[in-house]
Amino acid sequence: MANSKVFLSSSIISNIYINIATPMSTPKPKSVDEYISNFPIQTQEKLLAIREVLLNIAPNAIEEIKWGVPVLTGKRILFSFSGFKNHVTFMPTGPALLPFKEDLSKYKTGKDTIQFPLDQELPIDLISKIARHRMQEVEEHDAKWKY
Repeated sequence: MANSKVFLSSSIISNIYINIATPMSTPKPKSVDEYISNFPIQTQEKLLAIREVLLNIAPNAIEEIKWGVPVLTGKRILFSFSGFKNHVTFMPTGPALLPFKEDLSKYKTGKDTIQFPLDQELPIDLISKIARHRMQEVEEHDAKWKY
């Protein structure tokens, strides 16, 4: 048997590839606490800090998981935040970011998001200002999540 060859059918090879290439699905978190607890300690600390700021500004907001990430809602969706391998993201909507464009120049931003690297201190004051602005826009002008 030393020189015997094993031939695998293409369907067996496909099944092996699919099983190796497809990661096991992790259950979606059912709460914000569960979401945060799924991250390494450094990320958890940043997420908890963002969460605390947002809950101080919107104490009556309801925390829920939407799109797999934490969201705070009032009469509208107010904010979202999330964790990644090298950063955390705060999502207050694009219009809420506009007045802070200069302050945000040292961070990576997207249409509606700000990324804060894990290896840097969180700009708590800036996050607070942006969150307050977003709350004011929702309360006074009924600012939408999708604009």
